[in-house]
Amino acid sequence: MKELVEVLAKALVDHPDQVRVNEITGERSVVYELSVAPEDMGKIIGKQGRIAKAIRTIVSAAGVKENKRVMIEII
Repeated sequence: MKELVEVLAKALVDHPDQVRVNEITGERSVVYELSVAPEDMGKIIGKQGRIAKAIRTIVSAAGVKENKRVMIEII
């Protein structure tokens, strides 16, 4: 799933080389910290957070297959 987050983020930004995804795993949950260039932050979040919400929805649907709760933090 880390690769999924990375591919989605790289497709949206102008500087894909600055996309970083850090994975923090727990017993029943996984947290992905997504870091992008400051000028690309608006592209990842989108108007009223729509793109960020869409990314979270896609990744959480993928997490259902593994019985894990998936969260994405954009930093």
